[in-house]
Formats: sequence, C-alpha cells, structure tokens
Amino acid sequence: MTSAEGEAREEARREQHLGPVTRRRGQVQRTTTDQRLLDTQPGPVEWVHQDPWRVMRIQSEFVEGFGTLAELGPAISVFGSARTPVGSEDYENGVRIGRALAEAGFAVITGGGPGTMEAANKGAYEANGISVGLGIELPFEQGMNNYVDIGVNFRYFFVRKTMFVKYARGFVVLPGGLGTLDELFEALTLVQTRKVTRFPIVLFGTSYWRGLVDWVENMLIGTGKAAQHDLDLFHLTDDVDEAVSLVSKETGQA
Repeated sequence: MTSAEGEAREEARREQHLGPVTRRRGQVQRTTTDQRLLDTQPGPVEWVHQDPWRVMRIQSEFVEGFGTLAELGPAISVFGSARTPVGSEDYENGVRIGRALAEAGFAVITGGGPGTMEAANKGAYEANGISVGLGIELPFEQGMNNYVDIGVNFRYFFVRKTMFVKYARGFVVLPGGLGTLDELFEALTLVQTRKVTRFPIVLFGTSYWRGLVDWVENMLIGTGKAAQHDLDLFHLTDDVDEAVSLVSKETGQA
C-alpha cells in the first residue's frame, strides 16, 4: 500500500463530533467551533441570513413571548378578519365579546391588527381588562392597534401561533378569512389529536359558519375522514353571553 493510499484510508476513518452533529471523511472541519467564533474574519456577511442563524432568531422569539406572557393569567384568544369595517355588525360583536370576556376575568389576546382584532382589544380596554396583541411581520404594513396594552411582534407565524395556544384557555372565532380558518383548524387539530389539553372553541356567527359546519358534517364525517364526536370539539352561537359562558364553564372560570 502506498503512502497516498494510507493517507486516503486514514482520512476515510476520520470522525468528528460537533455537539449533536457527526461529520466523517471529507466533511470533517479543520477548525473548532470556538476558533471560528473568536477569529475575526472580514468578508461576506450572508451568514446572518442562513438557517443556523435563523434558529437563534426563532429561539429569541420564543423566549421573548414566553417571558412577556408568562404572568398574564387566564386569557382567551379572539380571532376574526382584519378587514372587518369599523362600525359593522361583526366589529360591534367583537367589541361586545372583548368587553364581556374582560368583565368575566379573562385577558383578551388577538393578532393585534385592525378589524375584528381591534374590536376585541377595544372591548377589553374599555372594560379595564388586559388587552394583548400578538403581531406578525407581513409584506404589507398592518401595525398594532391602539387598544393593545401588551404587544409582541413576531417574525414567524409558527412562533406566534404557539403563543395563541399556550397562553389561552379557549378560542372565540368571529367571521374571518384564510388566517382565521388557519387558526381555527390548527386549534381543532391540536385538541382532536390531544396535543393540548381540551379547551373550548366557540364559533361566533351562525349564519357565517353554518356552511362550513355543514361541510364538515356532510363531507368530512360523512365520508369517514372525521368522527361524529369531532363535532363536539366546537360550539356555534350568536349570543355573547353564551360564548362567554361556554369558555368560562369549560375553563373553570364560572
């Protein structure tokens, strides 16, 4: 065996452990992690946009959210359309729900934006309750509405959605679009699969939600894609007092 062949075999046997990562053969790095951290290396800074760095940003968002909301107390997340006009029936229902939840001892959590989110925050604010907004970075400017007492802005949807679930004891879902449906079905899935302890999900606005509920019953359940008892995962109402009673009863606030 030649010297070159011996070196090749020795290289093939090399194994390097870097935390949870194993590198072998040609993927072994020539410097240590500490060395690369401490060395000054002028040049391109594209690394701040690469996935390992994004993990740190994600971690920081979780830490910031957890730290801000940990002492919030019992809360309900209220969802609905950002496009709901001020003064409309849906907007006024949002105000009434936010106010009633605050009077029942709940903090009110929304996405912090305009429309229904603003309405629920306004109701909580006017009732001297705690009004929380969890904003999200979007390509178009949305901003935090003026009725938010505690506001946290997120880069990542999945971090924000974790906060909606972790710090809420129930959901009230008013008429909304794709974002509202996303939050609704994620909550239903988490409860159905027992990834979270069961908590109440109230759909407010029977005329708006009835078509969706009928589709779930006739198509999902009717074709065996879901079980009949999955209809018990949510409640449908037009009554503010009933909505608050449902979340209060199931969360032990009554």
